[in-house]
Amino acid sequence: MTWGMLELVSDTDLLLAGARGDKTAFGALFARHERYLASVALRTTRDPEDAEDALQDAYVSIMRTAVGFRADSSVQCWMHRIVVNAAFDRIRRRRHHDARPLPDADDTLPVRTENDFTDTVDLRLSIGRALDVLPAAQREAIIAVDFEGRSVCETARALGVAPGTVKSRCARGRNKLALVLGHLLDDE
Repeated sequence: MTWGMLELVSDTDLLLAGARGDKTAFGALFARHERYLASVALRTTRDPEDAEDALQDAYVSIMRTAVGFRADSSVQCWMHRIVVNAAFDRIRRRRHHDARPLPDADDTLPVRTENDFTDTVDLRLSIGRALDVLPAAQREAIIAVDFEGRSVCETARALGVAPGTVKSRCARGRNKLALVLGHLLDDE
C-alpha cells in the first residue's frame, strides 16, 4: 500500500496496516511517536543504553502484538504502556546482572566551588534510588503524574486502570518516597 500524505493517516490505521504486514506503516507510526516514546523509556530507565534497548524491545513487541490491539485506548497510550513494560523489564534484568561492588570511600574528593552542582546531582540520585524502592505499579504512576506532568485520567488510560487506582498508587508511592527521602529534610 502506498501512504501518500502520511500525516493524514490515523495512528489506528497505521497500526492495523502494520499488523497486516505493511512495514512502511509501522515505520511511519514509530517515526510519528519516536521522541515521545524515547523520552518515556529514558525517564523510566534513567539510563540511555537501557532506554534504547527497551525502546527496541517495545517496537518488536508492538509489531508482534498489533493484531490484538482492541482500540479501547489510543494507539499512543497503548504503545506507552508497552514501552514502560519493556523499560521495567530492562531494569529488572540490570538488577539481576549488575553485581559490581560499590567503591570504597575516597577522602581525596575535590573542594567544592561556587558553581558546584553536586547537591543537585545528589538529589537526583537520591530520588532515582528512592523510585527503585517502589513497586512497579506505584513507580510508573508517579513517573507519569509527577515527572511527566500527565493528568490522572491520562495516566489511567495509558496504564489501563481506573483513575482512582492511579490516585491510590500515587498516594502510596509518595508516602513511601517521603519515608525513604526523609533524610533530605533532616540535612537542611
